[in-house]
Amino acid sequence: MSQAENKYSPLYFLASLGAGGLAVTFFMWLMFWVPHPDQPVPIFENNWAVLTGGSLIEQAMVLAAMAGIAVFAFLNVKLLAFNLKRFAAFRRSEGYEAFAKSNAGSQVLAMPLALAMTVNVGFILGLTFVPGLWGVVEYLFPLAIIAFLAIGWIAFRELGHFVGARLQSGGFNCSANNTFAQMLPAFALAMIGVGLAAPSAMSGSALVAGTSLVLSTFFIVVAVVLALIVLVMSVRPMLENGVNVEAAPTLMVVIPIMTVVGIALLRQNHGLHVHFDVHGGAGETLMLLTKLLSVQVAFGLFGLAVLSRVGYVARFVTGQETSAGSYALVCPGVALSVMLHFWLNKGLVAADLVTKFSAAYWAISALAVAFQFAMIVLVWMLAGKHFRKAPPAALATA
Repeated sequence: MSQAENKYSPLYFLASLGAGGLAVTFFMWLMFWVPHPDQPVPIFENNWAVLTGGSLIEQAMVLAAMAGIAVFAFLNVKLLAFNLKRFAAFRRSEGYEAFAKSNAGSQVLAMPLALAMTVNVGFILGLTFVPGLWGVVEYLFPLAIIAFLAIGWIAFRELGHFVGARLQSGGFNCSANNTFAQMLPAFALAMIGVGLAAPSAMSGSALVAGTSLVLSTFFIVVAVVLALIVLVMSVRPMLENGVNVEAAPTLMVVIPIMTVVGIALLRQNHGLHVHFDVHGGAGETLMLLTKLLSVQVAFGLFGLAVLSRVGYVARFVTGQETSAGSYALVCPGVALSVMLHFWLNKGLVAADLVTKFSAAYWAISALAVAFQFAMIVLVWMLAGKHFRKAPPAALATA
């Protein structure tokens, strides 16, 4: 039996989320390095054109990206299936009631977060591997909106249960809220929002794009409001009681939230430009992405300083101790990789500050790829600790 099976936590949905995020990082290679002049995203036909007519380096890049997408999409779905099965059993267990009444009860929002990521990964798989998909994509957008709304309903239902119970009878331990763990609901709603924003950037129908704009705006606004509330209510207990060491990785959850919100805003701006005569300049996009990246760097430095201070990596990553919350370390690195690609291509290159495929361009791209491969190594290390079968004696001492 593995550690994840022996001591299951809903936070293991973050393992599925991280794998899906890594699939997205490989899609960034295709998004920004493969020409796709006829649609806003690369599709199978664009990849095939490079594979059959590009240089050897270009062909190798496309093959590596497609392989990376396939491998991590498989892991995303496999880990989601594992979690859904285990989570169903966990909800029927004797300890679930006590869990649901504690501060940790909000961890159930990791489930709709992972579900939303898997829908996004499914769309990436279709774009990358299915010939002719773009010819029927307009039929898929309404289905995608329905899927994300269904996941949104699950998220609000779980959040309503958690918040409603506290408002009815109290029980929330404010002194133990010395992390940003309660931002998980905001992250889930933001992930749903970015999925709902996709049709606004890609649909040729003003009605579909407008529906996408309205619905995605609702989820993004609620996510930002929740994140701000948690930010305020969590700082004081951290200063008074110190950071909860096991949940210290949540200090950097703001980083993936900023990436998801940023992509959603870019998608919305594209839809407003195409369908509703709202025209933003390259400078505005550069400033938007730079502000979001600045927030990410600030929280990244803050989180790394605290992790170093409490010795988190030596205890829970390279050491003998295990915590499902360790998978929260994957999201910030993945999010920074994706944000750097967008900041470079939609910000610096679009504003003519950096020439595409110049030395400066590849230097910044190399930083994004470095984050990407660092997270691949981290996922491999965590998988060995949490999902590898271990003898009962080892589990008893973990």
